[in-house]
Amino acid sequence: MHKVVSFAQNQDLEFKKALHQRVSAYFTENGLSKAHTPGMLIKSIILLSIYILPFVAILTLGLPVWIVMLLYFIMGVGKAGVGMSIMHDGNHASYSENQKVNTMMGYTMYLLGADSYNWKIKHNKLHHVFTNVYGKDEDIDSRAILRFAYASPLKKYHRFQQYYAWFLYLLMSLSMVFFDIPKRFIYRKKGITNISRSAFQSSLIKLVVAKIIYFGVVFALPMLVTSLLWWQVVAGFFIMHFTAGFILSVVFQMAHVVAGPLQTLPDENGKINDTLLLHQLKTTSDFSKGNKILSWYVGGLNYQVEHHLFPRICHMHYPALAKIVEATTKEYNMPYYVYNSFGSAIRSHYNTLKELGRTKVNYVNV
Repeated sequence: MHKVVSFAQNQDLEFKKALHQRVSAYFTENGLSKAHTPGMLIKSIILLSIYILPFVAILTLGLPVWIVMLLYFIMGVGKAGVGMSIMHDGNHASYSENQKVNTMMGYTMYLLGADSYNWKIKHNKLHHVFTNVYGKDEDIDSRAILRFAYASPLKKYHRFQQYYAWFLYLLMSLSMVFFDIPKRFIYRKKGITNISRSAFQSSLIKLVVAKIIYFGVVFALPMLVTSLLWWQVVAGFFIMHFTAGFILSVVFQMAHVVAGPLQTLPDENGKINDTLLLHQLKTTSDFSKGNKILSWYVGGLNYQVEHHLFPRICHMHYPALAKIVEATTKEYNMPYYVYNSFGSAIRSHYNTLKELGRTKVNYVNV
């Protein structure tokens, strides 16, 4: 894999021009801001409350253990919602027209126990540019005993991954909490964090302090102010993260590791023959667009095509943009993948995991 990967230029210009003109017209004609909607504030309050208020109740109400565990589960639901709807938009600079507000919303990642800086590298810099490019997009890297890319080595145990993957998805949130610090050094070694040594050290100190505060709050505080035993606090912590991890994993996988979206490799010169715009269309899928409750909760991540085309537009505009994108892709004969229901996307992901566990090479597009 080449360190530098490039995309084709000066292709699909008519499609690109038409698409951007139509999207811009939507905002102009309706007098809307691309990076702000009044509903985002209400939504943020609701999701942060689902995450924080159960913890306040655990600390103050002296509840039975079974209710405490239920509240930790609810915290996991809120935690995933904050990550998908608030942190995600903040770190894409699409939450607000004010960059300070975007930064603050991006920092909600620290409330979740993970690192905003690492996330922006992994998600914005790698995944959004090199979507489904093996060796560049970490989201399709092999993890433990999971195989997400046809170009990665195939092992005998992978033939069962469509069954055991769902259990490993529980660990996604925990992996960020516990491996953020070594990940920072890995990115530094690869040259991805191209900042000065002093800036790197400063960011590392901030990360370590954030971790200490997070673990102090989620572990030490309940042990000090409640009658919960240490193992009950630990159990609640894992319930919360298992819940969030499973939700986040499933939502992200259904956009890229399903039938339809391609996985790509550059040629021997590190070039991909598609433009970045066409590449995003070929490697991404929408799902369950008609489910308004799901769309609200997952921060529009079921409109993944629109998100990859317009990552700096607030996700609450995606339902309207999807109509424009779908019509324009159809007019210009461009790919547009969509699963009409949540269930159909789940089934496709299951079948794709099954195929990945049996096939050495599939639709790897050079």
